Amino acid sequence: MQKTIMKIKDKKTDAILRVQSAVLKAVVDFMYERDITQLMPIMLSPITDTLNHDVYEGEIEYCGQKLKLTKSMILHKQIALISEHRKGIFIISPNIRLERESCSESGRHLIEFSQVDFEFKDKKREDILEFMEELFRAIMLRVTEDCKDELSLFGRDLDVPDRPFKVYESKELEAKHGKDFEKIMSEKAVEPFWIFDHEREFYDKEDPSRPKYYLNFDLIYPEGYGEALSGAEREHEYEQIVERMKRCNVDPKDYSPFLELAKKKLLPRTAGAGFGVERLIRYICGLERIEDAALFARAPGKKIVF
Repeated sequence: MQKTIMKIKDKKTDAILRVQSAVLKAVVDFMYERDITQLMPIMLSPITDTLNHDVYEGEIEYCGQKLKLTKSMILHKQIALISEHRKGIFIISPNIRLERESCSESGRHLIEFSQVDFEFKDKKREDILEFMEELFRAIMLRVTEDCKDELSLFGRDLDVPDRPFKVYESKELEAKHGKDFEKIMSEKAVEPFWIFDHEREFYDKEDPSRPKYYLNFDLIYPEGYGEALSGAEREHEYEQIVERMKRCNVDPKDYSPFLELAKKKLLPRTAGAGFGVERLIRYICGLERIEDAALFARAPGKKIVF
């Protein structure tokens, strides 16, 4: 407990929180200026993100219904865009992912974190890349202008990167660097960059003209800070979603309401992404571990005091 109290009182914690405030202000201003509708987050649902890695499942029973803790609102983003009046949405969403204890070693994982999620109707991968690069530049411009003292405290001298960011293909990087290609590339980089084509969740769209090539992408921070954002064009056609679920060993019965929308051709064609707030703060402030970016951190396998 003493360590937690010292962290709460530390002036560096105040500096981190001021940077966080500047980041979130930049995000909301950017979205508002572009008439992108903000949704409030949800924390419980019969369906949630499947994720592409193993975590402990979090469920509760309420009034005879099993509800899951929200790992992300990715499926809800697609559903929200059924409205013909809504072209783009964003959420500053708390996510709960009960990561395995071994994830603590990376210094990049929390079991409870906040994510800026956004989704757009009738957009392609290239549209999302352009949007995120502009948003990232807006965030960095706000922070470097408004948080000079805070950045100085952490010894950070950050530039606003030029766009477009560099793009790499995952299969080419793996052939060159092996399974740890993301880590190796991040450690070598001095500016953020994109990696295309990851085989993962059923909702990331497969290129119809290139089997087993996926229209998804990750944004990677430089200096070894790793993955910043994941996004994709989305599968929206019933038959393709079911086929992808089978390939991903996902039981379609668990997603019956979502599949019913697809079957009725109500799901729109969308693309979007999400980035973790704490990971961004960690990168901006040059923090060793992501726990340092959260006032009340919930780290995998660690005891929670408050």
